[in-house]
Amino acid sequence: MLLQMALFHSFFFFFFFAVRGPLTVAASPVAEHRLRMRRLSGHGSWAQPLRDMWDLPRPGHEPVSPASAGGLSTTAPPGKPYFIVVYAEIFSFLDIVTLCRCAQISKAWNILALDGSNWQRIDLFNFQTDVEGRVVENISKRCGGFLRKLSLRGCIGVGDSSLKTFAQNCRNIEHLNLNGCTKITDSTCYSLSRFCSKLKHLDLTSCVSITNSSLKGISEGCRHLEYLNLSWCDQITKDGIEALVRGCRGLRALLLRGCTQLEDEALKHIQNYCHELVSLNLQSCSNCHDLEKMDLEECILITDSTLIQLSIHCPKLQALSLSHCELITDDGILHLSNSPCGHERLRVLELDNCLLITDVALEHLENCRGLERLELYDCQQVTRAGIKRMRAQLPHVKVHAYFAPVTPPTAVGGSGQRLCRCCVIL
Repeated sequence: MLLQMALFHSFFFFFFFAVRGPLTVAASPVAEHRLRMRRLSGHGSWAQPLRDMWDLPRPGHEPVSPASAGGLSTTAPPGKPYFIVVYAEIFSFLDIVTLCRCAQISKAWNILALDGSNWQRIDLFNFQTDVEGRVVENISKRCGGFLRKLSLRGCIGVGDSSLKTFAQNCRNIEHLNLNGCTKITDSTCYSLSRFCSKLKHLDLTSCVSITNSSLKGISEGCRHLEYLNLSWCDQITKDGIEALVRGCRGLRALLLRGCTQLEDEALKHIQNYCHELVSLNLQSCSNCHDLEKMDLEECILITDSTLIQLSIHCPKLQALSLSHCELITDDGILHLSNSPCGHERLRVLELDNCLLITDVALEHLENCRGLERLELYDCQQVTRAGIKRMRAQLPHVKVHAYFAPVTPPTAVGGSGQRLCRCCVIL
């Protein structure tokens, strides 16, 4: 290992001095500014060793401001080792395992490898999950405001106290994965709400101590949240969902698998406030038995599995919109049509832009004897022949469809009048 690092060290000396000639201009002015500011500001626990190794700039060679550094060349101060600026830039591309190895080579490399700017994204799941809380605290102190993304998935030893320290130190965090951190409680969510207002992505899967109070806190302090995973947080109820969606109206993905205390009212709150939602997962939410209307339009990650769950748990479903759910197939329609709601209750089904739907789905829908309206705009694999066959079995159904024929389309099952390009089949 030491031999590899020595060769790595020698290669860059050779490249930047022997091949490119004497280096008088910083390879990256921003990197130069970043390094100098460490020496001047005393930022982090490695600032003092930097002062010991390299002198502060002399008058006339003050650090470049961030505004003037971008894209501009700067003259190297006399006697300053500019290869270290190049190293700082190289180290910014290394993963955390390599950085930890580099930190053991020498004092200089330790300082560069452990610079907080190199630790903006950390995933401990692929590195080590049996970590104690103090490790998270040390990471937060080391990285500070640089850290943007942290995954503690599976770190069951991390608790509220450590995450409070983390939230206080890493206020620019945007992506936080706490999947399986079973020790955390509402206290962690209070800390995130208070200090981490820039949070966009939060995964609380299997954090079973989380309650409605957490969602209320998150809604008040993390209003930029776009993704929230609450799967298997089985203490969550409709009241918590209401508090959440009132404050976090920019949610685009909400995962509620296994939240068994949710009721129909929760879905109404989601529909009323989350107008930008594109992904909703309600798998194993078994309490929505009285649900009559479900709008999943443009929930692009919805698959046949969702239809299976709806067919099992929502026997009173009367209206379902799946428009632009491009992963829905004929198999999903089969499960829906064979369910109690399909046989008896379903009145309206919207399948616009479901590109995998074919005439086979229409054959399955012949089982839905109560169906009154079916929308098939831009279902490109559905044919007029398929619609005619279905209407022979269900003559009362109004089918709305779109075709792009050479000649204007004609109404099927109606009076035969010529219609516009976007047609209604009566």
